[in-house]
Amino acid sequence: MSCQHYISRRSRALLAVLVATSIAATVPTAHLSAQGTVVTRGTPAEAGMSAGVLAGGVALDEEAVERGDLVGAVLLVAKDGKVVLHEAVGWRDKARGVPMEPNTLFRMASNTKPVVAAGVAMLVEDGELAYNDLVREYMPEWDNYRAGFINIGHLLSHSSGLRIPTLFLRPYMEPSADHPDAPTLQLEAARFGSVGAEVVPGTSYSYNNPGFNTLGALVEMASGMPMDAYLDAELYTPLGMDDSYHHEVDEKMDGKLDRMSVVYYRRDAEGGWMPGWTPGDPPQVPFVRASGGMISTAGDYVIFCQMFLNGGEYAGRRYLSEQMVRLMTTPKIRTNPGSSGPPSYYGYGWSVSDEGVYSHSGSDGTNAFVDPNQDLIVLVFTQTPGGR
Repeated sequence: MSCQHYISRRSRALLAVLVATSIAATVPTAHLSAQGTVVTRGTPAEAGMSAGVLAGGVALDEEAVERGDLVGAVLLVAKDGKVVLHEAVGWRDKARGVPMEPNTLFRMASNTKPVVAAGVAMLVEDGELAYNDLVREYMPEWDNYRAGFINIGHLLSHSSGLRIPTLFLRPYMEPSADHPDAPTLQLEAARFGSVGAEVVPGTSYSYNNPGFNTLGALVEMASGMPMDAYLDAELYTPLGMDDSYHHEVDEKMDGKLDRMSVVYYRRDAEGGWMPGWTPGDPPQVPFVRASGGMISTAGDYVIFCQMFLNGGEYAGRRYLSEQMVRLMTTPKIRTNPGSSGPPSYYGYGWSVSDEGVYSHSGSDGTNAFVDPNQDLIVLVFTQTPGGR
């Protein structure tokens, strides 16, 4: 399934308006941001943008809330490292009358994937992994004719040939004498090898969550750390992403559970949005995964995106080489072959266009768009998947 499938009609339209109008109001830069660029608050005028146009983007979401097509959203636009728009509209918890706020914590769902891909890339540059490494070199369960030719690059570009429709095979492994800690990410990822590819790896695109969960297991094996601990140590903490986690449990997110938004999955008979997940509910998966599961804010995620715009550097520290950033954001496989519309592609952890723009979305309503030609980041975060 394509990641574009997850972007609601409302979010697609708003994202397009914000991006198009933001670009129209700027002068193309056509290069990576200066490596020293850090995210700071700025004004539209400082970035050469129209405050009125940006306010119009916010008004679109406010109107959607009033119509009942959306419960709430946080919008963020950054140009040249300056945050020129960071606004919240609607509700974080409508039933309790809690408004959406700019620092609301969101379930990022598949917006986790670019972050995991960055973690893999760091291990590649450290010599711990290689994109052409076969998964079977790390997991003997993948050493068979169906899974034995899948490599790390295939997993990152959704071209592995895996067609497993669920996050993990069910039921999960039960604890045993051999595996008293079951289920775990590594144990569950190893099981995918018994299923393997349905088509020849590297020949076609099929959006696949088990492939990314396998990448998370490889991160753990190569780093010797739990995936969330590795990402925290190598990305979140040094970048200053202090509101980014991989747990939906209060004591594992520094007591910030009350800042999370309710997720509204469906409507009732009268058309009102019904909670599908409420902070405090049990986690969807009983262990950390890589296909999704990240919890973050727009303020944190823009820092991650700016690091990419900077060519892999942020605030004086290098995380990825410029060559690696280009590699990850270069098309690897077309996602819409046969389409009469503009071609779209997937790179390593990002949806990419042939104009150099890269983006990703999450099934709970988050959307991120990065345009290095304009030095522009647009984030539209909701927890109303399917809202218009």
